[in-house]
Amino acid sequence: MSPISAPMSALSGPSGLPGLSAPASASAAAAVPAPDTGVAGLAARLLSDMARAPSADLPRLLSGQAAAQTAGDQARPAKSLVRGFATGVGTSAVRLPQVALPDAPAAPSPAPPDADRPPADDEDDVPELFCPGPVRDDPALGEEVNEGIVAWAEEVGIYPGNLERLRTCNFGRLIMLTHPACNDADRLLAAAKCVVAEWAADDYYVDEVDLGADPMTVGSRMAKLYAIVDPAPLPARYAPQLDAYREAAPIETAFRSAMKHLARYTSTTQMARFQHQMAILFTAWNQEADWHANGRTPPVWEYLVQRHLNSYLPPMILIDALAGYELTPTEFYDPRVRRAFTMAGDANVLLNDLHSQKFESENDHNLPSVIAAEENCTPREAIKRTVEIHNELMRTFVAEAAALSMAGSPNLKRFLADTWAWLGGSREWHSTSGRYHS
Repeated sequence: MSPISAPMSALSGPSGLPGLSAPASASAAAAVPAPDTGVAGLAARLLSDMARAPSADLPRLLSGQAAAQTAGDQARPAKSLVRGFATGVGTSAVRLPQVALPDAPAAPSPAPPDADRPPADDEDDVPELFCPGPVRDDPALGEEVNEGIVAWAEEVGIYPGNLERLRTCNFGRLIMLTHPACNDADRLLAAAKCVVAEWAADDYYVDEVDLGADPMTVGSRMAKLYAIVDPAPLPARYAPQLDAYREAAPIETAFRSAMKHLARYTSTTQMARFQHQMAILFTAWNQEADWHANGRTPPVWEYLVQRHLNSYLPPMILIDALAGYELTPTEFYDPRVRRAFTMAGDANVLLNDLHSQKFESENDHNLPSVIAAEENCTPREAIKRTVEIHNELMRTFVAEAAALSMAGSPNLKRFLADTWAWLGGSREWHSTSGRYHS
């Protein structure tokens, strides 16, 4: 259950997946989903239907919403703006002391998990995703990065025999779409290497039994891998053994290689952020291994905790580094900024849950499956609930980003806008990647 990819079984399926050639327009994408009338088809349509998607330009979205909300209330634009988006839990966080924002009205409490709900048999009953589309689509740049990833994967030894399947996942396109402020293929390649290293660790160490994954060894493997991510200074007598382990393990080699490349473009603080986020991710994989080892289906609240740790933050953490600026630690780690940023990562990873369910084995979990198990509802109703949760998180992010943009530095405003753009690029990739569509 990776935030980055479907299981390896999706890679090693039948050939004939779309290649690297992509049309120039963003609407005609790298892959076209096959017609599907089931819940998987519903998920695909939800992601690909962007006719009424919000603007991918966050300042434009906020200014447009402010104009609409303040007609007849010109004296209090900030209040109108926050009210326009802050629906759902968490809206108290927009009450920032640095900004003279009137209190937003109390939001209605979400229905409890066991509340009676009518079955969502009508497709129209499933709400649209509140998520933008991409800011830019540059197929040539994405292809350049993707070819670099495939060559690098062969060099470090990950996915032997499956490099063509790796190519069809088009992670170069993912990084191109999600970092529209960066046109430098080498910077994008550095980030793509990190993403694919994370994905390989999940496949080989956590998810795919056919590749050697074993829930009883996840903890030990994650600890040794983190000793590579945040190098462990062992005593002289034992350091060579750790080096030998790293050199013999392709995933450890991939992480070291990817981080060496990334270090060209990050400050010490930005690299430390990445290392911290890896520690969080590895903790989440240990939690997942516990579910597998004990044959346990988690309740929805616990699954959402795991998804909070196992979200899209690992690739998102590089947003400012790739764009060539740095959000200061004081702002980046401010609890209000951290809350908004992690909420965006939590929401966006649910796009993965919508799509990946048809690829996962019976002992894997995603949000629709745990909702269906806990609430005894249909798969369609579980998808509806997943979309509602996604939209609640996204709308609250926008409300909090609006207030934070007024309170913080120009770089914070830019960082929040770049985060929104990242979410739109991710949606486009989920809609078009050969990982999901054959």
